[in-house]
Amino acid sequence: MTTSTPIHPAPESATGRQALALAGVFQAASLVDELARTGHVEQRAWETLMHATLETSPANFESIYGGHPNNLRPGLDALDSMLGRRQANPMVMRYGFGMLMLMGKLRGNTGMMDDLGQRLARTRAQAEHFGETHENIIASLGEAYQQTLSTLKTRIVVQGDPSLLQSRMMPERVRACLLAGVRFALLWHQQGGRRWKLLFQRGALKKALDTL
Repeated sequence: MTTSTPIHPAPESATGRQALALAGVFQAASLVDELARTGHVEQRAWETLMHATLETSPANFESIYGGHPNNLRPGLDALDSMLGRRQANPMVMRYGFGMLMLMGKLRGNTGMMDDLGQRLARTRAQAEHFGETHENIIASLGEAYQQTLSTLKTRIVVQGDPSLLQSRMMPERVRACLLAGVRFALLWHQQGGRRWKLLFQRGALKKALDTL
């Protein structure tokens, strides 16, 4: 994956890190919606999600998303619309909050967490040979989601063009995006993010977004 040299300072505050992690969730939601409707996504946004999913032992917080906030631009824009109470894409919001709910269920299931961690470790080893966005890697990530998170009672139903959703590699790409969103949701929780804060600390999150 190609990343840019950071030109912004690293987010020093917990709120800044929460904002970036939450942007990752809504970036995944945005890409799921785009895939389902158009079959295409912006390459930089896609590469950032796949890298973050496979980066299970990051050297630091910034390395997860490539060190530059613009790698999360679609997610930052979606989050800014939500926090600014502007008209936001309802499907993106539904997918994003669905990923946060899935993350909560996953955290309470130690066996599934361990299983998913092992699957990601094997896929990361494959990615060192094939590259992070190779079809084999996307297929492995899609399978990891299907065999773990999609078995939970809480599920995300993706809506879009049926012919696109059934086309070659599209189910795997959508599932890989959903897995990336849950990965960022876990990161958000690890940084102190909580759903109630989206209601009561909107101002602080919005200020962090404006800084970014």
